[in-house]
Amino acid sequence: MVEQKKQEPEMPYLTRIQVLGAMGATAIILWIVAKLWLRFGEFSLFSWHWNSSDFILGIGLGLIITFVSGLAYRFCTPYRKSADYYLELVLKPLALPDLIWLGLLPGLSEELLFRGVMLPALGSDLVAVIVSSLCFGVLHLSGANQWPYVIWATIVGLMLGYSALVTGNLLVPIVAHILTNLISSYLWKMRQLN
Repeated sequence: MVEQKKQEPEMPYLTRIQVLGAMGATAIILWIVAKLWLRFGEFSLFSWHWNSSDFILGIGLGLIITFVSGLAYRFCTPYRKSADYYLELVLKPLALPDLIWLGLLPGLSEELLFRGVMLPALGSDLVAVIVSSLCFGVLHLSGANQWPYVIWATIVGLMLGYSALVTGNLLVPIVAHILTNLISSYLWKMRQLN
């Protein structure tokens, strides 16, 4: 049996501080873009408010996304290779407590921009969901061979965007995104430790 060589990253491996700094900087940049877009656009931020049933719906959606991601990881080799490549760059240098930041920072900042601002700016319809999801997917591009991961992120973006559109509450995709990031990163990290 021929063992396949692991794909080396196109960018150098980062340290823990560099990964945390990049996550923080990305969150700030996305927040600034969202604020500027809101300031100069002719629309309002997508509604978000506390509602226990929407919170539970967000948890359910997060668990579904995590489960489907696990199936794709297990049965789709191109996705698994792409995900491992991406996650090794991002997760390998992080300590377990850092995963909280990995859940919160992207979960809040990406949802604010892609679902909170972009959806209403593009018309709060199915086309807006598709366009914002494509942009969300491309944000996850970390190398020329990372298209399977980008496709998966786009599919996740469709689920998150559609959930915001159907419920009218940004809380649903925020909770789902945070939970998906937390569970998926924890499971990947535990798999690497074994």
